[in-house]
Amino acid sequence: MDMDIVFKALADSSRRQLLELLYQENGRTLGELCEHLDMSRQAVTKHLAVLEEANLVAVVWRGREKLHYLNPVPLQDIYERWIGKFERQRLHALHTLKTRLEEDDES
Repeated sequence: MDMDIVFKALADSSRRQLLELLYQENGRTLGELCEHLDMSRQAVTKHLAVLEEANLVAVVWRGREKLHYLNPVPLQDIYERWIGKFERQRLHALHTLKTRLEEDDES
């Protein structure tokens, strides 16, 4: 997965808002998404295309309706690769502090 594409997609607040809308209610049409946004249908379509390219949004056709679904896998990949490793260090430091404090209490 090209993480640069994912980070680029997440860099725009309108695209993050679209992801939030899909998180709240997955499987929305373009029209349903446009109802909640203060931008043109064309602009929403362009943002959705960027999200699809980054694999953050998956599309399913139901008859003539195009439904958009949040794909959390690239977000989990980012968490695992970028956020998780920093969190592990913090949790290790907290564990070490807890252990030392408990050792001091026993003394």
